[in-house]
Amino acid sequence: MSYFGTTATLIVALLLAGITKLLFKRKAQTTSYAPGPKPKPLIGNLLDIPSKHAARVFARWGKTYNSDILFASTLGNHILVLNKLEDVEELLDRRSRIYSDRQVVPMMKLMGWDHNIGLLQYGDKWRVHRKICQQNFNARAALDYQPMIKSKINDLLQGLLVSPERFEEHNKTFSTSIPLASMYGYDVDTLDHQWVKLADESLLMGAKLLLPGASLINVFPFLQHIPEWFPGASTRRTAGEVKKLTDYLIKSPFDWVKKRMQEGMSVPSLVTNYLESKGKDATPEDEIIVSDIAYSIYVGASDTTISLGLTFLYLMTIHPEIQKKAQAEIDRVTGGSRLPDFEDRSSLPYIEAMYRELMRWMPPVPLGLPHRLTEDDEYKGYFIPKGTAVMANIWAMSRDEERYPEPHLFKPERFLDENGEINDDDHILAFGFGRRICVGKHVATHIIWMMITSIIAAFDVSKAKDNFGNDIEIEDDYTDYGALLHKSSFKCSIKPRSAAARELILEKEN
Repeated sequence: MSYFGTTATLIVALLLAGITKLLFKRKAQTTSYAPGPKPKPLIGNLLDIPSKHAARVFARWGKTYNSDILFASTLGNHILVLNKLEDVEELLDRRSRIYSDRQVVPMMKLMGWDHNIGLLQYGDKWRVHRKICQQNFNARAALDYQPMIKSKINDLLQGLLVSPERFEEHNKTFSTSIPLASMYGYDVDTLDHQWVKLADESLLMGAKLLLPGASLINVFPFLQHIPEWFPGASTRRTAGEVKKLTDYLIKSPFDWVKKRMQEGMSVPSLVTNYLESKGKDATPEDEIIVSDIAYSIYVGASDTTISLGLTFLYLMTIHPEIQKKAQAEIDRVTGGSRLPDFEDRSSLPYIEAMYRELMRWMPPVPLGLPHRLTEDDEYKGYFIPKGTAVMANIWAMSRDEERYPEPHLFKPERFLDENGEINDDDHILAFGFGRRICVGKHVATHIIWMMITSIIAAFDVSKAKDNFGNDIEIEDDYTDYGALLHKSSFKCSIKPRSAAARELILEKEN
């Protein structure tokens, strides 16, 4: 191309850029951002963004500003909060092409969480990981996990039978044992194992640092370069501690699998099966991909299952009438002569309704993971700039009084029709939306459904008694770990429903 041709091209490009800029300004002037707290000079809404109970705060914003769509900004970083399902379905589902990215949060790299597939940016790298996940966790592949799930359920029931007062420990052991077995083929039966303790520690520390208002590093990225020893750099030090744990948790279980394979002692698992399928053609990149996937599923699945397990036991403790109705339905199907199985699911509509209501009533990750908009967009007259972090407020949607009357109540009946059959409201909000919906949702459904069904079939869960025979009341409080909710510690009584139920549990042990 000649000098004049190059110059002409440059001039045209500059003219187009100028026109585009003018159009952008005009668009910004003729449209407005969604309602939200009034930004302050220079810092915007920096002081308004919550660092705790964010989902509930955003739900209150909806009432304060009389809008289900909310907007806030901090020093050029934009946040859009969606409190209504219809808006989430339009943007994150129907417009998923431009709403499927993830935010580049400085804290993620500092903690080593940029390896987590749920936090990967939308693109080719994410597609490679997603393809492998879809192959291994789709509805058909999820059936292959059922025997292992049943085995771990049996361990859970036996633990509750022998030492019911340690139900929190048994719930955590169960919740961590499944992803360790399915990802690495590692059989863990105690919380004292280093992988279990460190995974729990790193997730609970790190989850607090991901919310927009949790650390100034998320607002001022240059602060990530401050050394950990610098006075006042507390979140920077915490991030460094999380990264050390994360690096260990990615490498150690993976190396264990490779060693077992070399010794000819491996057992089926995601990592083993993937490496065997690659054979001698496995590249270092292949190993990184599968180790990242295994780590992501392990840490992601364990703590959400822990949360749901504790919530379920809490709800059964304070709702004996619901528990008895569920037990009656199970007894009609099993005759009390066996424990329920996966094949019974279609015959247990009330249990299915309980499962859906559990997932609605207290979603473990109430704000989900933020999506990121990759192009300017407009919706309902509001301008949404490129790069905006879009948060689907699962908590607010699960408390939508139009969709779920008396949403604060635990009512499985809301998922049944007038004939007592399961209705068509099968959208589990807790699994997320669009192209970033939970990759393991089919396996997760099997785990949670079988857990609640088996416990109800085998045990009576009720309030614990004090030394004077009085009920020990339970507070309804939850511990907020930033992005994750866990029921705060409580006491309850867990006893076999009958001598026959006790024998069924012991029979599985043999």
